[in-house]
Amino acid sequence: MLIGFAVPVSGGWSTPANQVQVAQQAEELGYHSIWTLQRLLNPAGDSGMPYRAVPDPLVTLAYLAGLTDRVRLGVAIVNVPFYSPALLAKQAATLDHVASGRLDLGLGLGWMPEEFAAAGAPMERRGARAEEFIAAMRSLWAGAGEGFDGEFYRWPPVVMEPAPLQSPEPPILLGGAAEPALRRAGRLAAGWVSASRADPSSLGTSIAIVREEAEKAGRDPAALRFVCRAAVRVREAARRDRRPLTGSHDEIRADFDDLAAQGVTELFVDLNFDPEISGADADPWDALHRAREALHAFAPGA
Repeated sequence: MLIGFAVPVSGGWSTPANQVQVAQQAEELGYHSIWTLQRLLNPAGDSGMPYRAVPDPLVTLAYLAGLTDRVRLGVAIVNVPFYSPALLAKQAATLDHVASGRLDLGLGLGWMPEEFAAAGAPMERRGARAEEFIAAMRSLWAGAGEGFDGEFYRWPPVVMEPAPLQSPEPPILLGGAAEPALRRAGRLAAGWVSASRADPSSLGTSIAIVREEAEKAGRDPAALRFVCRAAVRVREAARRDRRPLTGSHDEIRADFDDLAAQGVTELFVDLNFDPEISGADADPWDALHRAREALHAFAPGA
């Protein structure tokens, strides 16, 4: 199972300087990938949201691409309703070149009404729109000079250049926990990425649905990637109420074996959902120090 690490993207510690330190140390320690997430905005007055001071994920990855050499660059996830297919296709293709072919593109549907309102996007029929969105992006990346005539997106014959550096496209990973979302990943994507709120002990059930749908679609389930966002919380060892991915470094590392046994092919350690790291009262310097400890504790081969 491949191991990645999320850079600081939520809370007071999510500064460019800290992102560079974490990304470069992850690369030095042999991590397979680094990851960002998307949050456009939060409802005013909601102090309980787990997303604070979140930068744009693609701009952040472009910055880190120029300061790393080997580690893959993943976003989990960008929400397609907030983009046009042409805009995201252009940004992803450009980022793939900037990153020398290291981009993993996670896509999702979004869920927060306030974000949809601010983006001027409808929430209705998000699943159907997403399927057509992916087909539309792929038609642009193919560069055949054809038009597109769908239910939601239409344009005349066009050519988009440059094409992505990875051929035929950057790997598309779909998020979502509902069964239609899982089956969509099995039909259309290079793999599936779990959410921070997913139960780590039941990911195997979701993975089985994705695999089943891939087989129905005539695809090879063994070729799919199953990526777990491991929202870890490092705490004292041997607590009676310990949940998966919460506890000491050693306890959490043991949980990784359970995830691999369920069919997870990749995971990335994400500290951004720990209130002691990203909460309003968290100390950014302490958060970075704890992240450095976690980088060493969870490094591949540690």
